[in-house]
Amino acid sequence: MEIKEFYDYYAEIAKYSSAYALVEWDMRTKMPPKAAMDRAEVAGKLARTIFEMMTSPKMAAFVEYFNRPRVNEKLNEVDRRNVYLMTKEYRRASSIPPEKFEKFTIACSKGESVWQEAKAESNFNKFRPYLEEIVGYLKEFVEYYGYEKNKYDALLEGYEPSMTSEDIKKIIEGLKSELVPFIKEISHGKKPDDSILKGKFDKASQEKLSHEVLEAMGYDFQSGRIDETVHPFTTGIGNGDVRITTNYHLDDMTSALFSTMHEGGHALYEQGISEEYKWMPIHTGASMGIHESQSRTWENLVGRSYEFWKFFFPKLSEIFPQFKKITAEDFYKAINITKPSLIRIEADEVTYNLHIMVRFEIEESLINDRIKVADLPDVWNQKMREYLNVDVPDDAHGVLQDVHWSGGQFGYFPSYMLGNLYASQFFFSAKKEIPDLESQISNGNLKVLREWQREKIHKFGAMYDPKDLIVKVSGEPLNHKYFMNYIKEKFSKIYGIH
Repeated sequence: MEIKEFYDYYAEIAKYSSAYALVEWDMRTKMPPKAAMDRAEVAGKLARTIFEMMTSPKMAAFVEYFNRPRVNEKLNEVDRRNVYLMTKEYRRASSIPPEKFEKFTIACSKGESVWQEAKAESNFNKFRPYLEEIVGYLKEFVEYYGYEKNKYDALLEGYEPSMTSEDIKKIIEGLKSELVPFIKEISHGKKPDDSILKGKFDKASQEKLSHEVLEAMGYDFQSGRIDETVHPFTTGIGNGDVRITTNYHLDDMTSALFSTMHEGGHALYEQGISEEYKWMPIHTGASMGIHESQSRTWENLVGRSYEFWKFFFPKLSEIFPQFKKITAEDFYKAINITKPSLIRIEADEVTYNLHIMVRFEIEESLINDRIKVADLPDVWNQKMREYLNVDVPDDAHGVLQDVHWSGGQFGYFPSYMLGNLYASQFFFSAKKEIPDLESQISNGNLKVLREWQREKIHKFGAMYDPKDLIVKVSGEPLNHKYFMNYIKEKFSKIYGIH
């Protein structure tokens, strides 16, 4: 048996996955509403085909053969990593009966369509039976996957390799102990004026702004596109096709701008993976946390930096002339106001992680049967009051705001918090290795950062586990102090705290 046989077989699976990704993208962007239920059946059929190929006797034979010690030790580093990743995926997938997986996929496809309607109507009860079905399948999958201490770990593993609920709780404990007192401290500082951000911003001009910022970041439009959707996302359709979406608000141009930069960061990662990994298991990100680190770098560490706006503010003022009346510094301060908010994707850098803590606690309790789906609106509202001191007015601004649960993505949310922490640590390393990085950004040379990311992170794909990659890049394990040092330095200046 040759390794080429394994790669040829996996390439067939990857091509079906590409077709599935295209169907999913269409469902969330261009598909006419009446096609939703039938298209869900198509998505389910593709997903089942992929699933059956992943768990077939042929794949079982590859996994068994290439994991034999004498065979495995003769493989090169890339081949060994591909076998390792495929083995993990095979063992997780093969534990689930194919018919269960197909039904779960159909439930998610239908669930996402109904979630959009429920969110528009702010009616959780409309979505509730679909979510109950999705959660029911996930609880079954947890038992198939197996776990040691916490049921939630079985789902977390799908997004964050080697990370446990206990690890997340420790990170939250350390982060919260510094973050909450700092939030109280800056509440007594001088709040910037954000009234300058209010106005009317037509969609065509916002689309132009999104294109300009992606161009500046180095996004390859020959290998992707940008479209509009309810909840922004990035999809890798295949090699040479990485698509992003954003959402335009006519009374707030910053929402689309920063979601575009966020999704653009994801896309740069996918576009930067080495072409030699095409159609291989390794042709993906190291984890969702590492993926989020790249998007949060561009959205926040670059997009909300003063250096970026020294360069980009004139472009913004050309597109929206009302900003010619103010300075880049005033705009910079306005986009960095910190205050408790209802919507996660619009939360500022300081309070964002509190939103993730709320979602992690809810998910972990739900999967471990401490709460039920029916309890979610009340539990959500209570935790938002506890963590952020905000009152949730309705389901659309509360429990229905995120798309993840409708797609069965339980275990994903911690990746956002981890992404913030990884991003700060990576960026600290980038500044050490590129001493004039900030002045380069001020001069509009954003591609110097993209090239650093490509060389240190992107090109490797999933070659390394997150815990190994962070050490390889920064020289030490994940440490929340980098995030807190960044936050304290930046916001102390903005709020005049010394």
